[in-house]
Amino acid sequence: MLKKGYCVVLTTFSDDDVGEAIIHSLLNKHLAACIQVQSIDSYYHWKGNIQSDKEKLVVIKTTQDRYSEVEADILANHNYETPEIICLPIEAGYHAYLDWVRAETHL
Repeated sequence: MLKKGYCVVLTTFSDDDVGEAIIHSLLNKHLAACIQVQSIDSYYHWKGNIQSDKEKLVVIKTTQDRYSEVEADILANHNYETPEIICLPIEAGYHAYLDWVRAETHL
């Protein structure tokens, strides 16, 4: 699927317990080097209606070769029927930071 390199995976949650489960699972398994969480307001179409929710956006720093495991781990811990899981490649970055990401996700 994805080859060598680095990526950011985005997901969201509205239940803090679910979010904590996702975050700690990813970090404990060394699937992510760093995870950042930010409060957001989400507006979206769902089952024929426009919805809005207070959510948390999760920004997960990892490597592209770990993406499938990250996705599976999010799905195993998430309570949404169809959670957002988006992988964005990192085209460039400070080499020391990217070296740290690789070291933390490939122990």
